Amino acid sequence: MLTIAPEVEVLARFGRALSDPIRCRLLLALRDAPAYPSDLADDIGVSRTRLSNHLACLRDCGLVVAVPDGRRTRYELADPRLGHALDDLRTAVVAVETDKTCVDAEARGCC
Repeated sequence: MLTIAPEVEVLARFGRALSDPIRCRLLLALRDAPAYPSDLADDIGVSRTRLSNHLACLRDCGLVVAVPDGRRTRYELADPRLGHALDDLRTAVVAVETDKTCVDAEARGCC
């Protein structure tokens, strides 16, 4: 059963998904068009096992859905508006200090 998550939970799920570069690449690939796991693995350059784990995370976050297609399963964004959100985030200007890295911020628990 699908339910609509509260706004803060949606943002937290989106943030968790975006916290990994492979998941970011997956979301960007699916923004362009639905795809099959084997094609995604080849395009992104990861093993199918690793890709499967990341797709499971994105499904658990509610950002992608698995669509049966005959004997195969195709993946696509759960909502087309997620593609627009990714475009907005991709082009957003982020204010960072040149001598700071996100890794340092992560160690302090703020990133």
